[in-house]
Amino acid sequence: MIGPLGLLVLLVVNLVLLSGTPVVVGDTPVVPSDTPVVLSDTPVVVGDTPVVVGDTPVVVGDTPVVVSGTPESLPVDCSDLYNNGFGNSGVYTIFPAGPTSPVQVFCEMGSMDAPDSDKWTVIQRRTDGTINFYRGWEQYKTGFGQASSEYWLGLENIHLLSGKKSYKLRVDMEDFDGAKASAEYSFFNVASEMDGYRLTLSGFKDGGAGNSLDHHNLQKFSTFDKDQDLYSENNCARLWLGGWWYNRCYHANPNGEYLWGESTYSHGISWSTWKGQSYSLKAIAFKLSPNWN
Repeated sequence: MIGPLGLLVLLVVNLVLLSGTPVVVGDTPVVPSDTPVVLSDTPVVVGDTPVVVGDTPVVVGDTPVVVSGTPESLPVDCSDLYNNGFGNSGVYTIFPAGPTSPVQVFCEMGSMDAPDSDKWTVIQRRTDGTINFYRGWEQYKTGFGQASSEYWLGLENIHLLSGKKSYKLRVDMEDFDGAKASAEYSFFNVASEMDGYRLTLSGFKDGGAGNSLDHHNLQKFSTFDKDQDLYSENNCARLWLGGWWYNRCYHANPNGEYLWGESTYSHGISWSTWKGQSYSLKAIAFKLSPNWN
């Protein structure tokens, strides 16, 4: 559990991220910022006045919040945040590898009437086509987009996160007629970059979408500038306009081009076991929750 000081720091940081009004600590207002939280063992003063919480300076201006902390006192995922008093769904900061690894994610905390329900950390989300997902290796490695809308958490962050606990994966999707479906996997893991960020999953549970991810199990990740798929004649990422755990090439292409429903092309956001490869979905999200929740 997080101690009193750690919890207070988390409250300040996440209130700053979530609210549009100043948060007052002592007599000093903390001005909200849209910039991600950055942690450091050495406090950096940004702005005119540092805000002091106990012995820990928390400096907030128009640039990153700077706090100090330890790996044991920081949330790894959304379930940690929920267990320490953050019950509303929204954008939060988690730390997959300790104080040096802050990253913003969208947390789905579920209903307040069901405290024992799963708390989901969203690692990928497509909703409206505002973010271009046809990107190179370095951006897929570090992540891109906005946690409040469309984003990719980053292969390194997903690898670090999946190595902290045993996670299950849920994929929720929606078509342009409002129909929804899902697929769950009781085990999900992404290996290190040395192994090509290889995907491992098992324990499929159908929520109407079918098992499109099985085709991608044990595959390395590929982008247009780093081809690790099994299609020797071509680069699947170049063909289907996304970065993914392509095989020869895909049954699921959630990072493909954002199109609108039926298409003569198959490089959209597709889940072939539900709508087929020629249908591009309206929305899709990949999310993780610890197996023991």
